[in-house]
Amino acid sequence: MNRPLPALPHLGFGHVHHRRLRPRTHAFTYRTFFLLLPMRSLAQQTALACNRPAPISFYDRDHGDGRSPQHGGALAWLLELLHREGIDDADGDIWLHCYPRVWGYTFKPVSFWYCHRADGTLRAIVVEVNNTFGERHCYLLEDPPTCATLTARKVFHVSPFCEVRGDYAFRFQTHSTRDGLPRSQVHIDLNDEHGLLLHTSVSGRLEPVTPQTLRRALWRYPVMTLAVIARIHWQALRLWLLRVGFHTKPPAPTESVTR
Repeated sequence: MNRPLPALPHLGFGHVHHRRLRPRTHAFTYRTFFLLLPMRSLAQQTALACNRPAPISFYDRDHGDGRSPQHGGALAWLLELLHREGIDDADGDIWLHCYPRVWGYTFKPVSFWYCHRADGTLRAIVVEVNNTFGERHCYLLEDPPTCATLTARKVFHVSPFCEVRGDYAFRFQTHSTRDGLPRSQVHIDLNDEHGLLLHTSVSGRLEPVTPQTLRRALWRYPVMTLAVIARIHWQALRLWLLRVGFHTKPPAPTESVTR
């Protein structure tokens, strides 16, 4: 995150939008919510259920190598990843943008780790991607300037309707809404040799996690994370009916991180 936020868990109420341009036009938009978590101080907060059952909760083992809180949890995994990649100055705030568990279930197609220096500048972003085959891969974006486009070569299989080729273009933005609350936006474009193929965006108005905002999220989206996986398969069926080319899954990358 490029704008300072209180070191409290936040909920982002907003939308996911996806649009394919070729070989058939295909688009959808869903309302959703996500978490934005201050990972260095998460253990001290009490508003969000962490590593314990609740209607809406966060579990460390859903990220990284799945390690437990007793072994440092997801934050320890992230810091080790950064150290292996030669990044030792991300010693400021670290925020995680991800889906929660809802009624104990989650599927996280993509999560974003915003890693800051002690002076508040953004040092790196780790894009943590999961596919429906149980595989995970991370794209490491270094020294991201505000509102700039950052690129990474696609190396990880996500959809059978896209080959593993081309480049991702990421844009991360925050701005204030009319009521003064911050709004987070992430844009991801997939470009191949013919130009733009896919555009995806995730956006949401950020509000601190409270019993009231948790109840609102649960009331509006009572099976949100189950709907995520259901919608993935529904949209795959629609693409198959549109006769979009189907590609078999290649082997996963030998390296877990792409810079």
